[in-house]
Amino acid sequence: MPAPLRKSRRRPSIGLLTGTLAGALLFTLPGTMYATAAPDAAHRTHSSPDTRSAAAGDDWLHTEGSRIVDENGKEVWLTGTNWFGFNTTERVFHGLWSANIETLTRQMSERGLNLIRVPISTQLLLEWRAGKAAPSSAVNTYANPELEGMTTLEVFDHWLALCKKYGLKVMLDVHSAEADNAGHIYPVWWKGAITSEDFYTAWEWAAERYKDDDTVLAMDVKNEPHGKPAESPRAKWDGSTDQDNWKHACETAGNRMLAVNPHLLVLCEGTEIYPRDGENWASTNAQDYFSSWWGGNLRGAADHPVDLGEQQDQLVYSPHDYGPSVYQQPWFQGDWNKQTLTEDVWRPNWFFLQESGTAPLLVGEWGGRLDGGDNQKWMTALRDFIAENRIHQTFWCLNPDSGDTGGLLLDDWKTWDEAKYALLEPALWQEDNKFVGLDHEVPLGGLTSKRGVSVSEVAATDQR
Repeated sequence: MPAPLRKSRRRPSIGLLTGTLAGALLFTLPGTMYATAAPDAAHRTHSSPDTRSAAAGDDWLHTEGSRIVDENGKEVWLTGTNWFGFNTTERVFHGLWSANIETLTRQMSERGLNLIRVPISTQLLLEWRAGKAAPSSAVNTYANPELEGMTTLEVFDHWLALCKKYGLKVMLDVHSAEADNAGHIYPVWWKGAITSEDFYTAWEWAAERYKDDDTVLAMDVKNEPHGKPAESPRAKWDGSTDQDNWKHACETAGNRMLAVNPHLLVLCEGTEIYPRDGENWASTNAQDYFSSWWGGNLRGAADHPVDLGEQQDQLVYSPHDYGPSVYQQPWFQGDWNKQTLTEDVWRPNWFFLQESGTAPLLVGEWGGRLDGGDNQKWMTALRDFIAENRIHQTFWCLNPDSGDTGGLLLDDWKTWDEAKYALLEPALWQEDNKFVGLDHEVPLGGLTSKRGVSVSEVAATDQR
């Protein structure tokens, strides 16, 4: 059965104008935020593209089989969350209308989140590239006086400096072509005036801008390519160079980014459907396809693996997975559990890639509400599966304004949902009761952290 349109998740709540703060109109809409940084202090120098030897403070990562390792070959575990807003009409992190940017960043690091996936839009990257960044009315300067007068690009770069301060790393994700709160619903990476070439050009610009800053470790090429058999456009996965072939688009974007910065991790999500044996993409019959969540079907990688050439060791596959509160998929019918989900969904759609040693996985989105029932049962099962198999993950999400999942924060943007965090916490990288960051110099949580350590403080022999 084809995956649904998840119409509530990350969409604005119609008519929820919450009032004004410091003269800015605030809406409960989902999004991400960007800013320009001070040069030098906010950027580290990376090692030569021709060598794998790590300079002091160099945190770039690459893959070895199904593992992600640092430049010294030490295995790491990327475990974090999503903070959206830069992908939306506000063009900046949601929540800055009431919460302080540094407080939230520090809290995420202190709670053991070592990687933040930041949804953006191609449109916003192109605006930044053209020098058209502007301030956002969604920033409350009473709560964030340090952001007074900043453009969205300056806010983003200011935030990168905070991530550096607290030992956090960042993954950018083109969530939609246009700066649109519901842009993720469109199935492909081009739309309207935004062409496929614009998509590639925007990624090249982002790779160039941050090529000397190992705070930005990874690029998730496009959020949730999808579409049903009879829909047009829709994302397919095959060996062609057709515009709608997601594999080709991921390779093209990935190789163009890696030509600029060969140290980036390039994440390739799945599609929604993939033809059954003996069938092909010409069929418009849903019964001729395997179907999964948007971005959650990586079966095509078995027949047509993504090829990044000499930088193949920068490839990470990234499925998304959700529970029955988002949609009652067929595998949630009857008596189901972690074992049936493994056999019916996770292994055939994506876990086979890690299990075979082909490439690492990072579950870029998973999350939901604690309902005391089936959705919580699914969340617990996937949490355990992730922890047992040391799968990289970024939980959806920090934002409380994600319509069908909620977030790690409650509606005031200041109080943490302790029950939801307690469910997530076993899937965060910890050694000897310490949260482990991905920075080699700064402990997760900052230099004064009591609970966090840097990756250099963890011996390889101590890792699972």
